[in-house]
Amino acid sequence: MIVLIAGLVVVLTAVYISWRAGRLDRMHIRLELAHEALDAALMRRRAVVLELAGSRLLDPATSLVLAAAAHEARMAGPEDREHAESDLSGTLRAVVDQERFTEKLSESPGGQALLEELGAAVAKVVYSRRFYNSAVGVTRTAQRRWLARVLRLAGHTEYPQFFEIDDNPPATMATE
Repeated sequence: MIVLIAGLVVVLTAVYISWRAGRLDRMHIRLELAHEALDAALMRRRAVVLELAGSRLLDPATSLVLAAAAHEARMAGPEDREHAESDLSGTLRAVVDQERFTEKLSESPGGQALLEELGAAVAKVVYSRRFYNSAVGVTRTAQRRWLARVLRLAGHTEYPQFFEIDDNPPATMATE
């Protein structure tokens, strides 16, 4: 009888450990997908900004400032990426929040469509970053649990890092 109970405890422990390892693996997959979605949202925002800068709907100085910020964000290395994306957000706010900017652009042919596309791209960055940072928080919590640390259920993966940027949208595009 004792052998049966001990065997049952061993089997239940193994099932629990396997379940925790599988859950942690699913969290890492979710984290990778969230990271890819964030990368895609940032890339889309840069593409729309470059399209707006090259549309000839803006004055040359504004176009140059937007294009430079988008190019800097596109070319930034991993260590400078958060700073460059924050700079792009700040540049967008400075440009789009100018007096009568949206009205002037809306009156131009194709300007309204570009504004809508930019608004959607900016909102997508906000939501994607929040989702990614949420996934990072949940994954880090799971990796820090004593069972995951003792049995190295996460393997040799490092703790995922939050992606902290200034992603506040321009006031005229704020969705909240």
